[in-house]
Amino acid sequence: MAEYQRGSMDIRTQEKTFDGFIRLVSWGAVIAIGILIFMALVDG
Repeated sequence: MAEYQRGSMDIRTQEKTFDGFIRLVSWGAVIAIGILIFMALVDG
């Protein structure tokens, strides 16, 4: 088994996946808050 060297692994794919996840969660939160505000205004 090869010896592990810290910092030698290519993590670009993981970083892209994480960035996409954060973007998705952020947009989801914005949409959910927008829907809640809309519902509060319509219910009046």
